[in-house]
Amino acid sequence: MPDDQPLPSPLLDRLHALLGPRGLLTDPADLEPHLSDWRNLYRGSTPCVVRPGTVAELAEAVRLCAAAGTPLVPQGGNTSMVGGATPDEGGRQVVVSLARLNRVRDIDPLDMTMTAEAGVVLKAAQDAAAAAGCLFPLSLGAEGTATVGGVLSTNAGGNTTVRYGNARELMLGLEVVLPDGQVWNGLRRLRKDNTGYALRHLFVGAEGTLGFITAAVLRLFPRPRETEVALCAVRDEDAALGLFRRFRDRDEGAVRAFEYMSGEGVGFYARHIEGGTVPLPGHDHYVLVDLASSRPEAGLRALIEAVLEEALEAGEVLDATIGESEAQRHAIWRIREEHPEAQKREGASVKNDVSVPVSKVPELIRRASEACRHLIPGVRPVPFGHLGDGNIHMNLEQPVGMDPAAFLARSHDIMETVNEVVRDLGGSFSAEHGIGRLKTDMMEGWRGGAELELMRRIKAAVDPQGLMNPGKVLP
Repeated sequence: MPDDQPLPSPLLDRLHALLGPRGLLTDPADLEPHLSDWRNLYRGSTPCVVRPGTVAELAEAVRLCAAAGTPLVPQGGNTSMVGGATPDEGGRQVVVSLARLNRVRDIDPLDMTMTAEAGVVLKAAQDAAAAAGCLFPLSLGAEGTATVGGVLSTNAGGNTTVRYGNARELMLGLEVVLPDGQVWNGLRRLRKDNTGYALRHLFVGAEGTLGFITAAVLRLFPRPRETEVALCAVRDEDAALGLFRRFRDRDEGAVRAFEYMSGEGVGFYARHIEGGTVPLPGHDHYVLVDLASSRPEAGLRALIEAVLEEALEAGEVLDATIGESEAQRHAIWRIREEHPEAQKREGASVKNDVSVPVSKVPELIRRASEACRHLIPGVRPVPFGHLGDGNIHMNLEQPVGMDPAAFLARSHDIMETVNEVVRDLGGSFSAEHGIGRLKTDMMEGWRGGAELELMRRIKAAVDPQGLMNPGKVLP
C-alpha cells in the first residue's frame, strides 16, 4: 500500500465487523487522546484506534492488518517519555489500545504469582496483590495510568529497583500476539524452565516492535510489616552516596528505595505543587530513604536512627526527618514523585534518563551539570532519581527568562553534552524510559556493530514486514 494511501475500506469494514463500535474508534474526538505523548514532544495521526476486548480479537485484528500491510502502534497508559506509543504523522499507522484487556486472571499467594492482562493499570495490580495479602513491588510516578503491558514493553524500573529489580526481573511468563496474528502462550509460573531460548525476554524492553504483550505472569512478594521513610539533607553528592553505603552495609535487604534530589528540584516542588511543603527547606542536596521488611519486629526504626546518627556525626547528613505516620511518609514521597510535574510547571526542560555505575553517580551529577552550564549559561540542572541503582534523571531546566522554544531547540546539544559524560563513565543513554522515537538516532553510536546488527536480524526474523511499532527503537 503506498505511503499516502489511507486505510483501505475493506480493512476498516472487517475491523468494524470484528470489534464493533466499542472496539473501533474513528471519530476525531475519540482519536484525539491517542495522538500525542505525555510530554507533547510528538503529535501523530491515525485512521482509527483498535480496542480489542479479548486476546482473540486482537490476534484477528493483527492478522487482518498484516494481510493489508498496515502498521500498528501499541498503547497502554500512553505515559511514554520518549514517544514510544505515538503514531507518526503519515496517517496510516493504526493505534492499538490494550485498555480493555484489563483483567487480573489469577493470583496464587502460595506460588506468589499474579497473572494480569496488559491493560491492567499498575496501581490496580498493586491493589489486587495487596488484597491477596501480597506485594507487587513495581512502583513509579505514573502508576495510576501506566499499564502492565506498557511497563513490561519498556522494562520500566521505578523506585524500588534497588530492592526488587526492573520489570524484567518481576516477570516469569508472557502471552504475546505475534506480527502474523499468532498467539504465543508462554504464561508459565515456573522459577526454573531451562528449555532453549528464553523467548519471553525478547519482548520485555522491545517497546512493541516484535509483538504485543497481552498478559504476564508476575512475581509477588510478602507484604512489609514494617516501613520507615526519612528525608535527609546531605552535604553533597558524595555524602548521598556515603549514606547509601551505610544503609546497604548495615542491612542491604531492608533498603527498598534510595532517591537523590537536588535543592533546585525540591524548590520547584515547593513553588508549584499545591500543598507542597518541604520539612527541611533551604538545602542543596536531599536523599529519600525508604526501608521495609516483612519480618516481624524487624527493628527498622532503630536501624534508621542509628545510621542517621552515624552520618550526622560524620558530617554527611546535615539534617533529617523521619515520617511518624503513613501520612507523613506519603508526604515525603510526594516531594520525589511530583518532580516531573513541578519541572513541567516551571518551564521547558530537557530530560536525560541515564545510568552509570552506582559509584560514579556523584561524578555524573557534578560533571554533567558543569558541562551544561558551560553550554548554556544560566541553565538550571535538576538531577534526581534512583541513586541506589545508578539511574539519575539528569534534567536541565531553561534559564530564567529564556524563550522555551529556543531552549528546546538546543535539546540535542544538551543530550549530547550529558551523554559524553555518561559514556566516559561507562553508562547508558537510556536507563528505564526506553528508546521510542526520541533516541533512535543514538543507537548507532552506542549500540552499533554486532549488537545493533543482531537486533536488526531479530526484528527482520520476527516482523519481516516491519509493521509492529515502526520507527521505534531501531534507527
